Amino acid sequence: MSLVHLKNKKNGVTYVYESVGYWDKEKKQTRNHRKCIGKLDLKTGKLIPSKKYTEGLKDLLNQKKKKRGPVPSVTHQRRFYGATYLFDAIGAKLGITEDLARCFPKSYQQILSLAYYLVLEDHNPMSRFPRWAKTHVHPYGKNLPSQRSSELFGSITENAKHHFFILQSKRPIHEEYLAYDTTSVSSYSKALKQVRYGKNKDHDPVPQINLALLYGETSGLPVAYRKLPGNISDVKTIRTLLADVNFLKQKKVKAVMDRGFYSEKNINAFYQDHVKFLMGVRVSLKFVRKKLNDVRQNMITRAHYASGCNLYYQSFLTDWDDTEVKKRSGQIITGKKRLYLHLFYNDQRATDDKMAFNKLLDRLEEELQSGKREPEHKKLYSRYYEWKKTPVRGLSLTPKNEAIAKAEKDFGYFALIYNGIKDPIEALEVYRTKDLIEKAFGNLKERLNLRRTSVSSEENLEGKLFVQFIALFYLSYIKKAMSDHHLFKQYTIQELLDELDVIEQYSQPGGHTHLGELTKKQTNLYQYLGVDSPALV
Repeated sequence: MSLVHLKNKKNGVTYVYESVGYWDKEKKQTRNHRKCIGKLDLKTGKLIPSKKYTEGLKDLLNQKKKKRGPVPSVTHQRRFYGATYLFDAIGAKLGITEDLARCFPKSYQQILSLAYYLVLEDHNPMSRFPRWAKTHVHPYGKNLPSQRSSELFGSITENAKHHFFILQSKRPIHEEYLAYDTTSVSSYSKALKQVRYGKNKDHDPVPQINLALLYGETSGLPVAYRKLPGNISDVKTIRTLLADVNFLKQKKVKAVMDRGFYSEKNINAFYQDHVKFLMGVRVSLKFVRKKLNDVRQNMITRAHYASGCNLYYQSFLTDWDDTEVKKRSGQIITGKKRLYLHLFYNDQRATDDKMAFNKLLDRLEEELQSGKREPEHKKLYSRYYEWKKTPVRGLSLTPKNEAIAKAEKDFGYFALIYNGIKDPIEALEVYRTKDLIEKAFGNLKERLNLRRTSVSSEENLEGKLFVQFIALFYLSYIKKAMSDHHLFKQYTIQELLDELDVIEQYSQPGGHTHLGELTKKQTNLYQYLGVDSPALV
């Protein structure tokens, strides 16, 4: 389904039609069914829906609410309800259910049920969905066999996704800066055109595709995504994505990126395009190391400690040497741009870094001793060890303590650069939102079996990614609410969902239902998550 704009030459009014394509067997060609849903406001570019279309949409939603789930039971049943009720409430609050119903009127309930399953069943494969569907109340209310789910994935069109992104971007909750990030999905499928060899977040060369994601900086909610070839490096994707999502009509876009994006050329391009950016950078960069060495001794003191973040910080306003080459003349123009450098130190991160480093050294020693050396470790062998081999003692390794101490010196430190917010803690919170989204995507890749994509067609991959994207809304909302109310001190996300999932709904012949008893703890959790308790509905 797509939207078509047609201008009436007589009255000058531009009418908006919903267009649904179908295959005409007699004429053997693609045809379209068109239905007028209103007219276009020439000043704002927004749809003015017709009265008939508005009433029809309300009737459809009311009918779906009344008929939610399976047909009235003829036997006594009890199914888990507490967590899926939470998802229903979140979907209504964010407009996800309504927007999906408009874009996917025949399949939105199936999409929602699969998304619910992905969030609720941690690390369980899609093959377990039928078992879960029997024991839970969910929008579709029925089982969805693997063949039907494949058909569902293949039916999710680019036009419908495009329409959903637009509807969601107009929601009031998205009146905020949009942030940008990428993630990779490995695949060995030869049928997918955009699978290319690239480096993932672990810097391993693998065949993969990349996903570029836009999300709300404050809300932490996703807005849109794009699939990119796997061999396109991060530094090349920003301008392409910003141009690609122009249809969202969003003026406030801020790039929030990890260290993989850093290059002088890329920073210069951001300044030239007037793009706000927040970026992680290596502390080994010359301008970062100079500032760090100046404050290293005094930084880890009480005066620079942020209790809410459990770390130490120091911030500087510095200059960036901007260089621009004029395309026509080739003239090189230099100047100074304002840049904030935020330095941080975390004790736990220092411990984690040291443990990871020692594991690396253990691996290097094992490879040297066994003779099974890895080509990519060639520089590391000579950087951290000296060795000699004798007929009697064999290979003798001597660690280069000075080089090891130099590497350990920076453990626990990390740095951000920003051409916008000068407050380091505020900048850190924005950057951590990027980590939250990336971790959520990582979790969902596991749950949707997308760590190694097994789909055989572009259409099925697109459908899987879209269902994953919908599931990301619920996971992101819950994480944000838990963080705002400090619930991570008591629960993980899975533990919180398990606490609510045990609430049961009892069905009696004739369609009568009632809930099991709710505890005070469960009622409070619904309140923290911003929804009414099911006992009050």
